[in-house]
Amino acid sequence: MTKYVYSFTEGNRDMKDLLGGKGANLAEMTTLGLPVPPGFTITTEACRAYLAAGEAPETLDVEVTAHLREVEQAMGRRLGDPSDPLLVSVRSGAKFSMPGMMETVLNIGLNDESVEGLAAQSGNDRFAWDSYRRLIQMFGKTVQDIDGDRFADILHKLQADKGYKGDLDMTTADLKHLVEEFKKVVEEETGEAFPQDPRRQMDLAIEAVFRSWNTERARLYRRRERIPNDLGTAVNVCTMVFGNMGETSGTGVCFTRDPSTGHSGVYGDYLVNAQGEDVVAGIRNTLSLADLERLDKKSYDELRSIMVKLETHYRDLCDIEFTIQQGKLWMLQTRVGKRTAAAAFRVATQLVDERLITTDEAVTRVTGDQLTALLFPQFDKAAEKTVVTKGMPASPGAAVGEIVLDNDQAASRVAAGASVILVRRETNPDDLAGMMAASGVLTARGGKTSHAAVVARGMGRCCVVGAEDLVVDEAAGTIHVRSEDLVLKAGDVIAIDGTTGEVFKGDVPVVDSPVMTYISKGLEAALDASPDADTQDLVRSVDRILTRADRRRCLEVRANADNPEDAERARSFGAQGIGLCRTEHMFLGDRRKLIEAVILAETAEERQEAFDALMPLQKSDFIGIFTAMDGLPVTVRLIDPPLHEFLPDLTELSVRLALKAERGEEVTDHERLLLEAVKANHEQNPMLGLRGVRLGLKIKGLFALQIRAIAEAAVECRKRGLDPRPEIMVPLIGSDRELQIVRDEALAIIADVSRESGMELDLPIGNMIELPRAAIRAEQIAEESDFFSFGTNDLTQTAWGFSRDDVEVSFFNEYFTYGIFGISPFETLDIQGVGELVATGVRRGRRGNPNLHCGICGEHGGDPASIHFFDGIGLDYVSCSPFRVPVARLEAGRAAIADRAEATA
Repeated sequence: MTKYVYSFTEGNRDMKDLLGGKGANLAEMTTLGLPVPPGFTITTEACRAYLAAGEAPETLDVEVTAHLREVEQAMGRRLGDPSDPLLVSVRSGAKFSMPGMMETVLNIGLNDESVEGLAAQSGNDRFAWDSYRRLIQMFGKTVQDIDGDRFADILHKLQADKGYKGDLDMTTADLKHLVEEFKKVVEEETGEAFPQDPRRQMDLAIEAVFRSWNTERARLYRRRERIPNDLGTAVNVCTMVFGNMGETSGTGVCFTRDPSTGHSGVYGDYLVNAQGEDVVAGIRNTLSLADLERLDKKSYDELRSIMVKLETHYRDLCDIEFTIQQGKLWMLQTRVGKRTAAAAFRVATQLVDERLITTDEAVTRVTGDQLTALLFPQFDKAAEKTVVTKGMPASPGAAVGEIVLDNDQAASRVAAGASVILVRRETNPDDLAGMMAASGVLTARGGKTSHAAVVARGMGRCCVVGAEDLVVDEAAGTIHVRSEDLVLKAGDVIAIDGTTGEVFKGDVPVVDSPVMTYISKGLEAALDASPDADTQDLVRSVDRILTRADRRRCLEVRANADNPEDAERARSFGAQGIGLCRTEHMFLGDRRKLIEAVILAETAEERQEAFDALMPLQKSDFIGIFTAMDGLPVTVRLIDPPLHEFLPDLTELSVRLALKAERGEEVTDHERLLLEAVKANHEQNPMLGLRGVRLGLKIKGLFALQIRAIAEAAVECRKRGLDPRPEIMVPLIGSDRELQIVRDEALAIIADVSRESGMELDLPIGNMIELPRAAIRAEQIAEESDFFSFGTNDLTQTAWGFSRDDVEVSFFNEYFTYGIFGISPFETLDIQGVGELVATGVRRGRRGNPNLHCGICGEHGGDPASIHFFDGIGLDYVSCSPFRVPVARLEAGRAAIADRAEATA
């Protein structure tokens, strides 16, 4: 029989697949002897079974009963007992942290009788009725799907009518009134009274947590974070401990280091006389842990000791939730904490210096996405700026955009091409879509552990919270800055600084970040440009980790670059060559007419005349690129796109000439020829038509022109004392015979140039693998090839039968909804399908040519997850856009370290 329930005493932190992150860590803390309230975890297997069948497994009730009785025995109370009730919380807990995305219900076990028992047992009527109104409000919203505004509106009206500033002002009579009003809402919305049976409350809450795995916001979050949809969530049933029992009670969230900056110290938020959701929801601005030390030094000292113990045990920054009930500290959760990009690099190197982790482990503690975040521009400190208010810096960065006040505004303005800042009183999980669309998030309430702060940090979004000076009126579409008596409207431009917490009116210019300066100009230049110690510390941390990654990685990192400027930029970013130089980009602009002349040529002489005009231009292009990449390989792809890209649109040209004829204007011979050529070369699906090697074989002399230009440019560079290393790449190969024809022609041209110049040239000739047939026939193709470069963009299109430009906007959203994709296969490689073709091509290619050099030049070459796959199948290099070169360097190092760890495990 499958075991679906585990006591906190049965698990450990390595059981996240089964117990979820929260359950595994609760079990680990229990094992460590920390003060964890008794409880049990319902496994992710139970969730998956529930979602598959639409009902809980038959044996789940029995297991829950057995474990509930163990908890009741340990606590000496029964669930919902009228005289001395045991209350429990029901919380979600997936393998990967999904803050605020799934459901939690607190105070389960309260009803019209047990609330009186809780009041008598605690000696605190207000606490008991506050807990009961919270249960009905939370249960109604999360379990019974009642619009949360129905409860919130009643609560806010009561507070407004009585002139209260917040929840703490409400009296016992007020709370009893809210309970009655909330119960009426439940009956109106569901047709039934609020459930009084404590066990039924718990069972319904458990099922609600199961269902919350598939809410729209949870699926949206998983899609963004690349979390598989089939994992399911565990459910944690835990004895309630109460932070809302008066001035000697409270609740908080803390971090063993600052998750925003990475600095060591005491960081966290605390609320007196509150329950946990008050901190996370950001509905009250919080106290610091220093305030807790002043209010309750005994609990503070115990908490500090536990923080040190947990960080030492987990060897990482820990995120901790705790409650103090009448002076007694309880631990409710710990996990490896989410952090900003800057904090990730700082913490990793700090832990090395403290000898908690190795330098190799430090490389694995940061990600390419975090490095990317550090490369984005920052506000120019020297620029004139108008500061209108200041909040708490929650997630670093610089964001400029139009004010939007809800998800719909954010989505519509971003779709129109605008950058936006989402401004809210406080965010909640339903705001995820707006947060994803926005460049930054600004809230009037909340602290560093509020929903806005935690989610923004995880997403790498710039965020400022707790700007108390702001009054956000969503209905009016305005933000009132009280200290300035300034009213801003939706659509007005503001800027926020997630490092300082400042909010500016209007646009603010940006400059390169210190890490970008380091990447492009080196460590000393970055240190010289960053006078403050904090920035220098960050730059040194990035340098230490990236240097180590470079030392450990097996993959070379090249760049995709088509001109000298991009080549120079790529080299400054650490590229070890060019893996893709797209020559078709050299035929655009003014040169397009010359290609048009090649297509329209009626005789060999006319075509040669066009080639002669193109030759010096092509040669000059290559000289510039080879000069920029002196001493490094440059893989030049021969012209690849279909002819239609160099000709006018058929419909547009036909209409234009028809109108000329109708007006009696002369249609020239050239225009008639052009129309005939466009019609003759028109294809229904040009990306699968006359392009790549097919184009080179059809238009005699086109490839020859390019090959000669490459060879002569190499000769010219050598004469200048340079060391050019061009490689010729033939696109869209499907058979070995296609490559053989082009190779023979190329070798003859290279031999001619060698003879004419007196310089011996030995240029590698290879091909792209963009078609499934090429991957399958790789062994035969490799006999004619010096290298393979996998063009995974086209290989994805041809393997799936997709036209990327069409399918991403037409049906990908449905594919995400159905779970066919977790992420676009054009963003991260489809390892099971396209990845298998790449692996097959490498394996068979090296069987045909043991010296075959293999790389990848599609956009996946800069994708972190894909890089780990490429390292695993033994590619020699990845190639990506210049901006992603540093990311690829880091991820290649991380992949190599992970592979070594697995090999020695």
